[in-house]
Amino acid sequence: MSNILIQNGRLIDLQNKLDQIDSLYIRDGKISSIGSAPDQFVADTTIDAKGLIVCPGLIDLCARLREPGAEHKATIASETHAAAKAGITLLCMPPDTNPVIDEPAIVELIQKRAQQQQAANIVTLGALTRGLAGHQLSEMAALKKAGCVGISNALQPMESSKVLRHAMEYAATHELTLHVVPMNRTLTQGGVAHEGEVATRLGLQVIPVSAETVAIAQHIALAEETGAKVHFGRITSARAVDMIDRAKQRGVPITADVAIHNLHLTESSIEHFNSQAHVLPPLRASSDRDALRAAFKNGVIDAICSDHQPHEADAKLNPFPVTEPGISGIDTLLSLSLMLVEELDIDIATLLNKLTYIPATILNSNRGSLAVAATADLCLYDPNEAWTVTKERFNSAGKNTPFLNKELKGKVKHTIIDGQLFSA
Repeated sequence: MSNILIQNGRLIDLQNKLDQIDSLYIRDGKISSIGSAPDQFVADTTIDAKGLIVCPGLIDLCARLREPGAEHKATIASETHAAAKAGITLLCMPPDTNPVIDEPAIVELIQKRAQQQQAANIVTLGALTRGLAGHQLSEMAALKKAGCVGISNALQPMESSKVLRHAMEYAATHELTLHVVPMNRTLTQGGVAHEGEVATRLGLQVIPVSAETVAIAQHIALAEETGAKVHFGRITSARAVDMIDRAKQRGVPITADVAIHNLHLTESSIEHFNSQAHVLPPLRASSDRDALRAAFKNGVIDAICSDHQPHEADAKLNPFPVTEPGISGIDTLLSLSLMLVEELDIDIATLLNKLTYIPATILNSNRGSLAVAATADLCLYDPNEAWTVTKERFNSAGKNTPFLNKELKGKVKHTIIDGQLFSA
């Protein structure tokens, strides 16, 4: 590993109370010192970071990389390299690959392929039930031993509340966080859009807010009984925010994230059957979007994720109801997040904390900070450089985005992962 000296950058790390223009020294894949050079330090590479922000590498709580099982959409190779160029140093994969991540061998396969790329690191969520079928519990202890940082049934329903309760008891025993995308499948069945004016006008089958809130109520009640830690991913509605806020005040061990597109887009984005905005959970009303923003600002929502779902072009070309849901979000995660600094009047350090340190804690990872002796995972970006979203500018294999042709600010210049330098 080379020794890297970063000079003149604005170092920002809320957790370590850093916000200063200074030098940072990297040796043997670790942050060796900040401010003054460590003993006998000789830089192999020097980066002049004048005008750049230097922060911990971004940590993405939900990214589908399509491998194994859907390599025609993307691969571990394509997406870990795209992430590295986007300032993302750690990606968390849900278990709904093919085959499902319900055995240690699948975890080991994914880790081996990620290590071969030497780009962004990957952690996995193990399947809560075998095959995500919802009735037979997976071998959670074996999955944890293999490296899974949590468990999830992804978007698949559980057979019953009784099975879910047993699963949460088992998860609590093994100190595994349950990652939940709250959707009651009996209420979402066949739905493709928010139950509101736009879906009614377009004649689309709907997904009511109650699909989310019923699932949240169930998991909160069971978390209170079992003591299991629950992370709610991709929250979409004002009512969900209120429920999570009240549960947190009661001391229920829960956290929550929001997909970056739900902080910017609303149901109006699917006008004219725009399949690029077809996502699951769906984009909701402007009042929901505003409530999510307020909850993000006040801390009820803990983190942002990309909810990265790359697709081949054909996946978005059919009539809206049969197009595949999802947005390719790796390339735009940082820039779309930075828009919130001005729009919500929040501190840049607070925003970056929700992209770095807090996601790390949710994943029980020791990454996500600029502490001395920490793993050298860093993102160096120009906060003022503008760029336009085009398919050619995307590094992900998936070019599916509703933000096409939008001008954004914030351009990653360098990413450092485990002490290895990647330049955009």
